[in-house]
Amino acid sequence: MLLERIYDNDLAQASYVIGCQATGEGVVVDARRDIGVYHDIAQANGLRIVAVAETHVHADYLSGTRELAAATGAGMYVSGEGGPDWLYAFEAEQLQDGQHIQVGNIVLTAVHTPGHTPEHLSFLVADGAFADEAGYLLSGDFVFCGDLGRPDLLDEAAGGSDTRFEGARQMYASLRDRFLTLPDHVQVFPAHGAGSACGKALGALPSTTVGYERRHAWWGPYLAAADEQGFIDELLEGQPDAPAYFGRMKRQNLAGPAIIGARGPLPRVGQGDLAAALAAGEATFVDTRDQGQVHAGTVDGALNLPADKGLATYGAWAIDPERSTSAVVLLADGPEAAQQMWDHLIRVGIDDVAGYTTTIEGLPQHKPQLVAPGDVAAFEKALLLDVRATGEHEAGNVPGSEQLHGGRVLWNLDRLPGEGTIVTYCQSGVRSSVVASTLRHEGYEVVELEGSYSAWAAEHAG
Repeated sequence: MLLERIYDNDLAQASYVIGCQATGEGVVVDARRDIGVYHDIAQANGLRIVAVAETHVHADYLSGTRELAAATGAGMYVSGEGGPDWLYAFEAEQLQDGQHIQVGNIVLTAVHTPGHTPEHLSFLVADGAFADEAGYLLSGDFVFCGDLGRPDLLDEAAGGSDTRFEGARQMYASLRDRFLTLPDHVQVFPAHGAGSACGKALGALPSTTVGYERRHAWWGPYLAAADEQGFIDELLEGQPDAPAYFGRMKRQNLAGPAIIGARGPLPRVGQGDLAAALAAGEATFVDTRDQGQVHAGTVDGALNLPADKGLATYGAWAIDPERSTSAVVLLADGPEAAQQMWDHLIRVGIDDVAGYTTTIEGLPQHKPQLVAPGDVAAFEKALLLDVRATGEHEAGNVPGSEQLHGGRVLWNLDRLPGEGTIVTYCQSGVRSSVVASTLRHEGYEVVELEGSYSAWAAEHAG
């Protein structure tokens, strides 16, 4: 049996290719939309992808299930659990608890594990050529290394009301009745790692075991003592802020993400054509450099989405494809880099990328304004905006600031002043630059706190 993990550091997301080498058949679980990696793995291992499955309706990225199935002819398998509100709208095999996916000698058994979401499935994997019993669990967003999937996303991002309490109760029952009934030796492969907003303290390890989590995970003592309320309180305490785009991901994944099909190489856009498109509002320029370079000068109205710091994540903060009317043009070193950036953007549904340019020369430019930490208190402003998470703000902040998570700003413009200057900051300046550029693109006057909170705190230490 082949089991290969494909990890996206940008979104802290894992998908899996499982193959039966005896029959040359494979299944992909929790695929992303840029599907070339799965073709490459299949070709390298002599596999034909015959099935594509997903553990649940994802919130943090757009599923590649339909994309991969359309390209390979594979059958699609999704959850049929969770009630009518959680049934997928596109045609696929809807799995109930205990049903199987057979791929050569390999059997994936659906296990309904609600808690993170009502319809959530995990997959027990048995290698029939080696043993009859399952030795592996693809746990999706149910059990992570050292943590659990958060049960509050339906409240945070999908318009639910107090669903987190029922979700937490379901998580407790899923652990008690499903996970802890498995043998200790079963290896657990989750769908996310450290940095994901789908939990609050995910470990960075790629896998764990049932036995290790039973003995060492924070939730173990609560289950051992049958302390359901203590478990619920701890699980719900301190969950990170969810970006607003999670709601769009839920809606699109339930409906079925659009199939892109084969994508040709991105064209290089001439500076004259690009300048005209920017002037006409027909293009959105994305400056992919770090904030230090951007602060030295960037294109008027550009979005700063650093290519090496989470392009998909920050892209989804700054661009709402459901209301945007202009195509993206990327600043890239060349066609290969541009194509890789496009791969990241389509993972969150930002498909309309018109091309790239290698320079900002010849385009209208400005230099973003900064305010020094020592001057920010006296600086004339309408709002001092902390774009970090709630927990970061509560741990320490610049006096007089208001907190609004950077991934929610574009969807909460009514909370911002209609006139005057907004001063933004985060921890180090990366998120602040993303949000500041987003607000400038929307027509706001924005100044950034130089060095952000780290610089301010260092200046005011002691």
